[in-house]
Amino acid sequence: MLKNTVKKYCMEGSKVNQVMIAILMVLPVFSYGTAVGWLSPMGPRLMSEETPAAKPVHPDVISWMASVPYLVGTPAVFLFGYIVDNYGRKKALMLTSLSMAVCWGLKLYSTETWALITARAIIGLGVSGSYVVTPLYIKEISEDSIRGTLGSLVVLSQNLGNLVVYVLGEYLCYHAILWICLAIPLLHLLLFAAMPETPSYLLKSGKVEDARSALAWLRCRPALDAVVDTELQLLLLELEQDNNGSFFTTIKTLVSDSSTFRAFRITMAITLARELCGCLAVLHFASLIFSQASGGWVLTANQQAAVLGVVQLVGSCTASSLVERTGRKPLLGTTCFVSGIALGALGAWFAASEGSHAWLPVLALCLCIYCDAAGLQPVPFVVMTEMFSFQYRGTVTSIVTAFACAIVSIELRVFQPLATSVGLYLIFWIFSAVCLISTVYIVFCVPETKRRTIEEIYAEFGGKEKEKDLEAHVTRL
Repeated sequence: MLKNTVKKYCMEGSKVNQVMIAILMVLPVFSYGTAVGWLSPMGPRLMSEETPAAKPVHPDVISWMASVPYLVGTPAVFLFGYIVDNYGRKKALMLTSLSMAVCWGLKLYSTETWALITARAIIGLGVSGSYVVTPLYIKEISEDSIRGTLGSLVVLSQNLGNLVVYVLGEYLCYHAILWICLAIPLLHLLLFAAMPETPSYLLKSGKVEDARSALAWLRCRPALDAVVDTELQLLLLELEQDNNGSFFTTIKTLVSDSSTFRAFRITMAITLARELCGCLAVLHFASLIFSQASGGWVLTANQQAAVLGVVQLVGSCTASSLVERTGRKPLLGTTCFVSGIALGALGAWFAASEGSHAWLPVLALCLCIYCDAAGLQPVPFVVMTEMFSFQYRGTVTSIVTAFACAIVSIELRVFQPLATSVGLYLIFWIFSAVCLISTVYIVFCVPETKRRTIEEIYAEFGGKEKEKDLEAHVTRL
């Protein structure tokens, strides 16, 4: 009995260590979340007569402030891909926090147009670092049984950052908010310096004993424990099998191998669905949308945006519990379908309404944001890391993140001008169509990856060669 008690304690201690590191390492993503949410309350304030700048900021500048982080993030993901492979996951994460600190510091220094846009451009490094490195780090420190839950912390932390800055934006002054946001990356830089590098990277660097020590600490076991030794041997075997050379060699292998290329196509498709569901545009311009959609409500537009942040956070908590219970595919497909219905209804309201039933757009937006946080945002990251081996993870993550940043930069740049010229209804109908078509693709083409090895997933691909034509047909839609 004592032996079983000790074994249970070690297992629980192992998970505590992994959760502790995961929570600490998502602080850069939390900081990025505050940067995303910051524009919603601060954009209207900067454009108003009570602006903290010398004069009201032009709406076109606000559009550029929304778009430029992702424009910079598109090439920056390859920079972080290089840093991750050559200098380690830990240093890449610390560089991410440093860039976020510089961003907030520059906004404190000046409210001139050049400073506002430059500071937002620097966030592009934070975007890249957060979403290239964080899922990779979580994948490489976590056990299979809690990997999905820890992976959902990435989006949970971003959504918490959104909510915090929505609330701060309603009640605090411009500069007070900036000081609070600056403290977050500085805290991460201070604390994360004591955390270990991932065992996989240490093995890649030839530091076998350091990898053993890091793995033993993560699993809460002695360094010479049989469990540690077994897992270390598996990591070494994976590294030997997958150590095939440079970035371009990896790309060639990725494209030439039918199973990995199919996994890559699936990853790109669900990433497209994630970014074109419209939720990021809603988060950046929430106050603008609510000001047009909720006349007659007691709450202000900023307060309703904060309600949206609460709904988003609840959705993230739901993802943390459901991603392991329901599986990746059912959660992703259901949330994508419901988002499509909600966005379609929202577009219909904007097309037909004359101000009546103001509760409907608020309800539709909340439902859409909930589904995004519960499935559309976290699940693609989990699926991506579970469908690729060590050889491909860094490369695929870089390509997918660059692709996502490019899409979002265009989406955010044209959102406000399109809303002004053609109306919000058409934009939301486009988002709805993307979600509904993506639901069909998920049902027929995306595999379930829950607690399955890469070999098992690829074996399923091999048994579905006849479905390639169907996948190509759905993709063309």
